Amino acid sequence: MEYLPDSNARYKDVEYWNERYRTEESFEWFGDLTKFGHLLKQHVGSEENILMLGCGNSALSYDMYQAGYTSITNVDYSSICVESMAERHKDCARLSWLCMDARRLAFSDGVFDVVLEKGTLDAMLVEETDPWKVSEKAARLLHQVLLEVSRVLKPGGRFVSVTFAQPHFRKRLYARAKYDWSIKHYHYGSSFHYFLYVLTKGEELSPEDAALEKRLLQETEASPTDVRFQEVDSDDFLNNIGL
Repeated sequence: MEYLPDSNARYKDVEYWNERYRTEESFEWFGDLTKFGHLLKQHVGSEENILMLGCGNSALSYDMYQAGYTSITNVDYSSICVESMAERHKDCARLSWLCMDARRLAFSDGVFDVVLEKGTLDAMLVEETDPWKVSEKAARLLHQVLLEVSRVLKPGGRFVSVTFAQPHFRKRLYARAKYDWSIKHYHYGSSFHYFLYVLTKGEELSPEDAALEKRLLQETEASPTDVRFQEVDSDDFLNNIGL
């Protein structure tokens, strides 16, 4: 793969992405809109105000725009990406592109009906070696991002997360009463399943997910120093995951 980094850690490095976006036209993690559009249509209205978190050079926003989704704000922390995508889609009046850190979104509270991410959170977790126990550093990063996502969502708004992470791994990160959302999940794909999570702002966690949060908090209190960090890169698990 032409853009395969020499270390998984580079997926978290903005300079890696700036370098890649200078020459790469487009890349789709977990397949394009045709693979999961039927699920998106059930949970995202065409007139809703949508934030695309970590848009990259994916064609997803443009494909959604062509499919009738008329208001999409795209953010990415790579200035090269944002400039390139803004120029490429300058004729799409209601597609906007902003350089922004997902941990510090420059939006007021409750302005979006939908926040959508596809692979962005996975890229933030590339150095994790134990999916059952995320390192303290990664957990803090994800917590910052998820608090921001919840903050900018309107009551009743949805956070839509597209990932290869199975529910027994990803729900451990999403099941927090502090985020003020419920969790549902769906899958797509044939030979390999990908997952689409829908987290609805203002709805309570299910009893099962609330029990999961309680158990995880108890485990954390029981072993506050038991944090695992990666010492050697494993195989590049973000490679070869396109459909």
